[in-house]
Formats: sequence, C-alpha cells, structure tokens
Amino acid sequence: MWAECSPSGPRERGSGALRRCGTPVPEFGPACFDVPVRSPAHDPRAVGLPVAVASAIFFGGSGPFAKPLINAGLSPLHVAWLRLAGGALLLLPVLLRHLPVLRRAPRLILGYGLFSVAGVQVCYFAAIATIPVGVALLIEFLGPVLVLGWIRFVRRAPVSRSAVIGVLLAVVGLACVVELFSGLIFNPLGLLLGLGAAACQATYFLLSDSTAEVDPFALAGFGLLVGAVVVTAIARPWEVDFALLAGRVELAGHHVPAVVAVGWVVVGTTVLAYLTGIVAVRLLSPQVAGGVAFLEPVVATLLAWVLLAEALGPPQLVGGALVLIGACVAQRAAPFDRDARAPAGPVGSPAP
Repeated sequence: MWAECSPSGPRERGSGALRRCGTPVPEFGPACFDVPVRSPAHDPRAVGLPVAVASAIFFGGSGPFAKPLINAGLSPLHVAWLRLAGGALLLLPVLLRHLPVLRRAPRLILGYGLFSVAGVQVCYFAAIATIPVGVALLIEFLGPVLVLGWIRFVRRAPVSRSAVIGVLLAVVGLACVVELFSGLIFNPLGLLLGLGAAACQATYFLLSDSTAEVDPFALAGFGLLVGAVVVTAIARPWEVDFALLAGRVELAGHHVPAVVAVGWVVVGTTVLAYLTGIVAVRLLSPQVAGGVAFLEPVVATLLAWVLLAEALGPPQLVGGALVLIGACVAQRAAPFDRDARAPAGPVGSPAP
C-alpha cells in the first residue's frame, strides 16, 4: 500500500509505493517528497524465491530417481515419455476445465509444449549420446544466459547487474560440478544439440512469463500433453517392457517398488516441478528465476550422493558453493518491469 504521512498522521492511499511527508516551511509551505517504499509483505521475492528453490529441488530429483529405472532396463527416452505422459494424465481433470485456453492462446501453448517441454528432453538426450553428460548439462544450462541476451537485445529491456554476475558465477560453478575438463569432447553435432537444449530451456523461462494470462495448471498440463505427443513419435513407448514397472528397483540401498520411483518422477519431478517453475518465473522474472534454477544440478548431484552413493569430490563441493553464491546474487536482482504490469489474477485460480 502507499502511505501518506501528513501533519494529521499517516493514512492509506491506494496501492503502490509512495510516502509523502509534509514538513512546514514558512517561505514555501509544506515540503513534499515522493520516496519509494516497498513493504516486505508485498515483495514478490518473499514468495517467489522459496517457490523457485522448490522448483529447482523438484527438477533436480528427476535424474537420481530416474536412474534406478534406467538401470532396471528402461531407456532414458522411455523414462522421459513416462514423465510427460504421466504428468499430462495426472493433470487431465484440470485440463478439461481449461479447454477455452486452447482458443485464447493456441500458439503459446503449442510453443511451450514443443520447445519448453519436448525440445529440452529430446535435445538433451540426443546430446548425451555424442558428448559426456556433464558437458551436455553445462551447455543446456546456458539457457539463463540466453534469457539475459534475449531480454537485453531483443526486448531492449534493462538487465540487472546482479542477475548477470549471478548467472556467470553459476556457470563457472556448474563447470566444476560436472568436472567439465575431465571429459571434454568437442563433437560438433553434440554441441549443436546441447545448444538446442539451451535454447529450449530459455523458452521455458520466457514463455512461462509471457503466458501470464494462462493459469499455471493449464500451461503445465497442456504443455506436458503436447510434449508427450511429440516424444511419443521418438521414444516409441509401445516398445516399453511394462513388466519392469511391476518389479523393484534399488534406491538408497533399499529395494523399493518401481512404481514408487515412477510415481515420484511423475508427481514430484514433473508436475510439481513445472507448476512451481511457472509460478516462480511470474513472481521473479525470467532473469532472476533463471539464476536460481542453477541450483537444479547441485541438488541432482547431492541427491545422487545420498540415494545412489555417487561420490562427491572437491571440484563438486567448490562448484556447488559457487552455484549457491551465484543463485544468491541473482535473486537480489529486482524483477524487471514488474511494477508496470497489471496483476494477472491469483496464481492458480481456475479460468472462467
């Protein structure tokens, strides 16, 4: 709220961030100064930052929970298809209530599903077939760098110095986490596919912000549905040995039902990950949310250490610290052009 301070005391005046203080001056009358005031209760980062961290944690759990399924006999593309198809199926009841969205924003929905969902999956899995996983992951996470470039040179909007410094620190930290130089292979095709994954990841942040009029549940659900259809043509899920899902997989030293791992991959690392990611971008802006998203590979590395007994060396620890510092610096950036936007309505509210 905007508060007006006058000789008679403070009083509320609409919504915004203005404080007017009157001090009697005999020669000129009251001296009035307009001073921006931002209440912590109305700072979008107060909610957006925890949501962005939650999204990074959910996304970061996809690999450690998917790897036992891959070890059991499923291919990476089949696991990706299970993620997308399962997520779309879980959100199907919600989608039936949001069918008008398909008429209002068909191109945005199609673009989100094609690039932000399917494109990232396909390009990344194709890239790791030709270059090391760590290198592919590093290239993919150049997506937030592309976001900054898009905002600065295409939208011609200012880019916060904090966001730039934070993202660059996170890139260096990620290079340490994945031990880039221990498996550096320059394969032109793998490099192009990795850059394709980065571009698709950038569209995830930009389209999540551009579709503010679309309910997050509708955007995530229809995006997963489009992504599942696209990946179906590549993954050929009819070749999946679904009997494997009736067995057990090893996780954290215990044998658990495979459906438990599948359930968490669908619910946690897909549905909740995309929902919280969309909300975080809308609260923080793409440039800030992109910086915080670098926590994802750090979370994945830590979970792999806890659940899969994959050792952590000094480079991973140093890199993880750099990523954390970079994410903290990036989140200090003020969301660009946020105050100029009209509210898009309550997050998660059903469409009429």
